[in-house]
Amino acid sequence: MKISEIIKNKRTLSFEVFPPKKYDEEIDKLFTTIKELKSFNPDFISVTYGAGGTNRKSNAEIAGFLKKLGIEPLAHITGGPSTHKEIDEIIVNLKKQDVENILCLRGDKPLDFNDEYCKEFKNATDLISYLNDRDLDIAAACYPEGHKEADSLYADLKYMKMKEDLGAKFFVTQIFYDNEYYYRLVSEARKIGIKSPIIPGIMPLLNPKSIKRTQEMCGSTIPLGFRNQLEFFKDEPSLFREVGLNYAVAQIQDLIAKGAPGVHIYVMNNAQTAKEIYQRLENVFKKLF
Repeated sequence: MKISEIIKNKRTLSFEVFPPKKYDEEIDKLFTTIKELKSFNPDFISVTYGAGGTNRKSNAEIAGFLKKLGIEPLAHITGGPSTHKEIDEIIVNLKKQDVENILCLRGDKPLDFNDEYCKEFKNATDLISYLNDRDLDIAAACYPEGHKEADSLYADLKYMKMKEDLGAKFFVTQIFYDNEYYYRLVSEARKIGIKSPIIPGIMPLLNPKSIKRTQEMCGSTIPLGFRNQLEFFKDEPSLFREVGLNYAVAQIQDLIAKGAPGVHIYVMNNAQTAKEIYQRLENVFKKLF
């Protein structure tokens, strides 16, 4: 089923998983995690795809596994390092697995980036344009604080509008820790005519190492009050985790209360994280999703 049709009828709960680095050794563990995630009745689960074009085959295999379990997969496709021929092959493999929902991305630039990296798909818009006549449900990414390469949020919003005009049916945001950035994004997007649902992406901070990694990855602002709590509990792992979970739960509660069309949780292949969030919000998910 196409995810854009699901979103029209209900608020959605979704998770994100990624292919393990040691695929052959760890894929069974991921499949077990996915089975555990199914118990929380997600409307879909997205599967990442390496920025450098890695994990291409495993992405399709995992998406197919989700489909067979009765979970709608949202398969990431990264255009930056890919050729038209490679993208065609990916689509063929996904359709063999009955996968019809894709998230089109350019992909983060690698550290050794040069002009050769994006030969045929310089932006996500190029990939969306190339795939918009394949009977696929296309999603795109958006950035509450603006893409780190954009001059401003408003410059970035122009690309968001282009993504919609070219065929994106809904958006999933990059992670953020200040909900006001999400509300601003939605407000400004509507002002310029973007009508598609914008699903907020939440990733709880559960250990001190994740702070640096998260900020390097996407530059998300961590509000001062939350940052002070994390700093205070940084030497107490269990308490640090509790603070991170509680903050994510508070974010989700606020987002739902203010009309978000769903929530997408980056669980980093950890079903326990999903379980702890779900247990804290079980009544909310059952009554309002």
